[in-house]
Amino acid sequence: MTQRKRPSSTQSSSQRRHTGNLVAQDEDDDATFTQPSTSQVQRGLEKLTPAQVDQKTAEVVQYFLVKDQKKMPVRRADLVKHVVKDYRNIYPEILKRAARTFDQVFGLKLVEIDPKNKMYILVNNLETPDKASPVRSPSNPKMGLLLAILSVIFMKGGVVRENLIWNTLRKLRVDPGEKHEEFGDVRKMVTDEFVRQRYLEYVRIPHTEPIEHEFRWGQRADAEVSKVKILEFMGELHEQDPKTWTQQYRQAHSLPNSSQASTSSSSQR
Repeated sequence: MTQRKRPSSTQSSSQRRHTGNLVAQDEDDDATFTQPSTSQVQRGLEKLTPAQVDQKTAEVVQYFLVKDQKKMPVRRADLVKHVVKDYRNIYPEILKRAARTFDQVFGLKLVEIDPKNKMYILVNNLETPDKASPVRSPSNPKMGLLLAILSVIFMKGGVVRENLIWNTLRKLRVDPGEKHEEFGDVRKMVTDEFVRQRYLEYVRIPHTEPIEHEFRWGQRADAEVSKVKILEFMGELHEQDPKTWTQQYRQAHSLPNSSQASTSSSSQR
């Protein structure tokens, strides 16, 4: 039996090495990409027809929209490697045109949520004072559950142990240990799907036995979810003035979410 297990163990380690190589390769791809200068972009545009630039911009827009359906961030390395390809010398111009298309056609804003790793998402750019708040009227049950989790994290100071989240979900009659009719595997949805979408961070707490984790707001949540509206909602829920939560009130009204201020135009500098 031991001999039968060895090949699978070797294969598993081989697969891990292969995965690690792919990740390293993607990082290398981005490391070798140098943002073209304005003059380089201009020279690149002179060698292409307007139709060629429009076509490549349309491909970039489509790539973002497909990723956005699953709320997956887009890495610059992937965008350049799989879509921009031979047009990388005019990458800033393509991204600028794509951002303009999102804004004017789709009412979306292209936002850089991770300047270090160059990751982008699309957020709704049509927020108006009289529009229904996603906190009060979530677009779907899954988003409603996510907002409940984000509210707990925010009201508890920005970091909470996972047991508090699981207990909160149980109070909402969503047991993370059971398969849910609407959400399926709840624990996987929260710790995997929401984390990959950058709504949540799920971080191991050092020196805990058994192993424990904590939750924090993710970069996408910072860009999309208004702390002010969460606080207003909590005030209505508990029939309290939001100002009674002094720390949260200061945080919600201090500065705009940093990632909302970082659009594609700032990333091109």
